[in-house]
Amino acid sequence: MAGRRFSLGRCLGRKKKDGPGTGPAQQPEEAERSQPLQEDPGWTQTQEQDRARGRFRRAAQAFLKFVGIRRRKTRITPTEVMAQPDPMPSELTAEADGATTQGMAGTDITPVQRLPNAPSLDIAGERVVSVEEAVKPDRDMEQSPPRVPKLAWLKEGEEEGPGAAPSQQPEEAERSQPLQEDPGRARTQEQDRARGRFRRAAQMVCEFTRCIWREETIAMGAGGMANSDLSSAETSAALLDLLVENGVSNAKKVPALVRYIHRWLTANASAERRLDKAVLALVEAHPVDVAVTLLRSAPSCDRAAVTMWRTIISSRSTAESVLQILALVLGSWPACSMCTSDGDETEVFALAATLAFWKILHLLCCTRAVRGCFPNLFVHLLFQVFFSTVQMLEEVDTLWRECRKQHSLPTNPNRFAVLTIKALLHRLRCESVLVAMERKRGWDTLLSADTHHYAVGLLAREMGSACTAWCCSIVCCLLELLSEEMCPWELPAMAFLVEALVYLEVTDCGESILPILSRHLWSECPEMRRQVLRGLVVLGQDAVMAKRMRSLTQSLVQLLWDADVELVRMTVALLGFLLSDKDIRLSSPTALQLAEALQPLFDNADSSVQLSSILLFRGVMLMVEKEGKKPLKPHVHQSLLPLFFHCHDENQRVAEASGEALLCVAGLVKRRDLEKIVKKKELWRFSECLLEKEQSRVAEYLRQALPYLESPQEPLREAAVRFTGMAGRYMQGQPEELQDIMDTLQGMKNDTSPTVSSLARQSFHVIEAVHRAPSCRRPQL
Repeated sequence: MAGRRFSLGRCLGRKKKDGPGTGPAQQPEEAERSQPLQEDPGWTQTQEQDRARGRFRRAAQAFLKFVGIRRRKTRITPTEVMAQPDPMPSELTAEADGATTQGMAGTDITPVQRLPNAPSLDIAGERVVSVEEAVKPDRDMEQSPPRVPKLAWLKEGEEEGPGAAPSQQPEEAERSQPLQEDPGRARTQEQDRARGRFRRAAQMVCEFTRCIWREETIAMGAGGMANSDLSSAETSAALLDLLVENGVSNAKKVPALVRYIHRWLTANASAERRLDKAVLALVEAHPVDVAVTLLRSAPSCDRAAVTMWRTIISSRSTAESVLQILALVLGSWPACSMCTSDGDETEVFALAATLAFWKILHLLCCTRAVRGCFPNLFVHLLFQVFFSTVQMLEEVDTLWRECRKQHSLPTNPNRFAVLTIKALLHRLRCESVLVAMERKRGWDTLLSADTHHYAVGLLAREMGSACTAWCCSIVCCLLELLSEEMCPWELPAMAFLVEALVYLEVTDCGESILPILSRHLWSECPEMRRQVLRGLVVLGQDAVMAKRMRSLTQSLVQLLWDADVELVRMTVALLGFLLSDKDIRLSSPTALQLAEALQPLFDNADSSVQLSSILLFRGVMLMVEKEGKKPLKPHVHQSLLPLFFHCHDENQRVAEASGEALLCVAGLVKRRDLEKIVKKKELWRFSECLLEKEQSRVAEYLRQALPYLESPQEPLREAAVRFTGMAGRYMQGQPEELQDIMDTLQGMKNDTSPTVSSLARQSFHVIEAVHRAPSCRRPQL
């Protein structure tokens, strides 16, 4: 090495002095004085190794450059390359700079004739050498004696010019230069080793490129690389670094590079951190391609895949983007259809993403990235718990059996998803939520399809009380999910949303929550409608939101006809709350709809429904516009008798509310006489006063009174019997109606209440007398 530097300096000096083609200006004595620079073989060897590494890197880069030019010229797609025959032996492009050429052979290299089947390629500033020719041993070098410096061929006083031949034979030079023979031989041997390293590098470059382009399944330590040692593993890693560096700008190459990196890591466990830089470079440029390809290549998340995931999440910039991709795959059961840059549309199993995320959580890093992606990850894991419970396909079951072989996992995927949720909450230090859910057996409830939404609601309550900030971010994520037209997980999502609203400010939910709730109000699922009403009740606590919710009045009125008692109870309560403002004025159509829907609820078996409906009915009469009262009178008139009966209700609150409503109705229909009776609480006069002035409605009133004869409450039965006996006196000339009343009273003679049975017998005799003597005067009851 030192000798080469000395010769180079001597040549440069000669060039400055004599010009091209002149002989050396330095005498052999000067060369001998400079010769001690060659006496440090260690330093020489180190410099030669550095140059050899540089030559290898430049050779690999030149080869990759050649590969890129060839592919651009021929316009070969990755699919076509995979279908083509093995390109080996291919061509290797070697840089033609003087340093590389001199280091390889010590003399100028002339272009070598390419093989007949090698494609022709002209690259400016480069010379193309066939791989077969490049890897052949240099026969001239093997047969030639050790290299002798050119100065040994010159006699004293002679100059070296262009094309000048040495006047001394090599044998004479050997005899005349015995001291320079050993350094020359050592330098030649080092050159031989450099050539060997270069040939092996060229072969490895071609092998790697062929594997990546043709997608061959090659495991390091088998096949063509069965005899690779640690140094070859380092070399292959360096080559992968180069391939990534040159291929990262070409998105179509990324999936193939990811697959080969995974294979390399599978075979090189001791050097698993060697390719961290290459993996991060790929992820930063193409996060979707890397994450999706890794999930496809290693769905069971083997050791090599864990190594790659660890590298990916070691950088915050790559961790957040990849975790968002995992969250997207998690929410698509059983598989997510994603296309990578190479055109591959193979589906990615959601279970593979769950397993990868579970491994990431146990790596105890990237906590900040997990916090940033927590809402989506949490919601989609809950989504997966539900669907892995109700829908387990054969291909998912096959994948799960393979995963269980490699890892200690639960028997069912839904339990594994629950474990992942626990690990996620533990990472965020939500220990109180974990303890509460365990104490209330919430995790087991979560695993049943029938009770899943109840467990989700329980989880929301626990998180709302302990982790309000997280609860708010989850609600925002759920609102986005529920805004979709077809949300397969809408009931559990709504259950979480409704329970979380109690702990949040309404303004935190945004403007979209009311349209979402109103749309799901018409769901075919009764439980969904109940959840929506509970959410609306919570929202109604806010004055601004309550004002906006009045637009839902007509929709809520329709729910009053529903057969679900709980749904009706919540609807009445919500309407009563929304219309509690005295300044509100209802339009005539809305008031008519409410009056018609509320009257049947006076007799509901649920006392809370009775009370709420009567109170709301009275409010409607007060809030109706002045011009809307006249159309309302016929509907309100029908409520006189039911309200009169409920004034005798055993529930004191219902009785008082009925009296107030009856007073309001009497005033609306302009029955001042009835108003006075109600105000004075002389209800025993009410029936006679009502029937006396409205004899044309007696038959209608009797039909309304018949159901109350069978009321479970004794006071209501007693009032109904009195009214029936009194109404019978006005039924002269209507034998069929009278007979029906008599049959009903006949059955009440044996009533459990002595008072009711006595009144029934008295009423029966009065009506019987009317029936026999219709022309006679009405008997007194």
